Amino acid sequence: MPEKEPRRKLPPVDAVLREEALQDVLPRARALVVDCTRRVLASWRELLSQEGKVAPPIEEIAREVLAMVENRLQPSLKRVINATGVVLHTNLGRAPLSRAACEAVINAARYYCNLELELLTGKRGKRYDHVEQLLCELTGAEAALVVNNNAAAVLLALNTLAAGKETIVSRGQLVEIGGAFRVPEIMAQSGSRLVEVGTTNKTYLRDYRRAITGETALLLKVHPSNYRVLGFTQEVTTAELVALGREVGLPVMEDLGSGVLVDLAPWGLRGEPTVQEELAAGVDVLTFSGDKLLGGPQAGIILGRRKFISRMQENPLTRALRIDKLTLAGLEATLHAYRETEQALAEIPVLKMLTLPPEKLRSDAENLRIALSRELGDKAELEVIEGFSEAGGGSLPLAQLPTFLVAVRSKTIGAGELAARLRQAKPPVLARIQAERLLLDVRTLLPGEEEELCAALRAVLE
Repeated sequence: MPEKEPRRKLPPVDAVLREEALQDVLPRARALVVDCTRRVLASWRELLSQEGKVAPPIEEIAREVLAMVENRLQPSLKRVINATGVVLHTNLGRAPLSRAACEAVINAARYYCNLELELLTGKRGKRYDHVEQLLCELTGAEAALVVNNNAAAVLLALNTLAAGKETIVSRGQLVEIGGAFRVPEIMAQSGSRLVEVGTTNKTYLRDYRRAITGETALLLKVHPSNYRVLGFTQEVTTAELVALGREVGLPVMEDLGSGVLVDLAPWGLRGEPTVQEELAAGVDVLTFSGDKLLGGPQAGIILGRRKFISRMQENPLTRALRIDKLTLAGLEATLHAYRETEQALAEIPVLKMLTLPPEKLRSDAENLRIALSRELGDKAELEVIEGFSEAGGGSLPLAQLPTFLVAVRSKTIGAGELAARLRQAKPPVLARIQAERLLLDVRTLLPGEEEELCAALRAVLE
């Protein structure tokens, strides 16, 4: 057929592979180069089936192959610059680790370590010993256990304490965190039967009391980390639920969600009880995340009474849900900073970002505007404006964090296109769009990223 003629002019794979542009990469990744060559040629065959299309020179095909190869050789997981102002951005990996935590992770990764070895006796040890005593010291808990995330912590606790039995929880606490953590589904997976009490907005202590039967194994409270019910509401306090549990001989468990060890109220961040406060109220088991307000690696931390934690340690699920040496190293280093509150606020990036004073944010935004002005010249209009950041990560849903942003309006590119180009920069930059302007929130910029941000903007505007 006539339309096949242009396709016959495409070179064979071997001819493309002999092109000079591919000679440096071919010895390092021959199979990949061959695959990319076939893909590029297949793409051109499809294009040349359209009338009027002309086969490109072999040099151009080789350059396309090289571009595809280089793209596929790049790691998919990349460091990005977070200029969104969302401190715990789930899509961007939540909490960045402190310098000490990063160094601990590198050492654990690069060298052998005493993960499950008691150096004093030479006998086999337990990996959780590296953080259990530290967690108990910081929180006042009798015992501690760490698994790979908070959903796993809740699953393990429910399976251990209430499998085949009933767990009572308020209807107003049947939350969904993201798309994969729903309390009813986690409970079903654990083998415990859900008993809902109260209504969405009002639950009383008498509702729990009336629901208790001989099949009840656990009273559960779920802290609504990512939302609040406001207005005509009533909920049972932790202390009240604990008192009922003691009266009827049932353990009380609380899923605290984010979990914070420092009271953030002095910085205007209210509504998030500390781990220490909830344990002091008497809960028997408490779970929370390691990579949210704690500022550590992804982990599910379980604290509480020793008799319950010991049962969880013996549950076969614990091995399936356990953390590795890298998580353990990062978590231990993060927890050490909490021995002194001032040290934690200074060293842990999440806490530092959340507690930045307005004058510091204003100064940083103005400095960024000046730096961008030098880089961009008349290519964009720049202005420092007031706005709000978010805690993110299902934490502090009602908190408004006053901040200062640099608003960028390009004279040639729309805000949406500018944001799209920045996502392809090296490193990629994530920002906000509002009123046809690109907004850069200085709160979530890490030290040294301003220069890279300026270079990225200059590159995409050029």
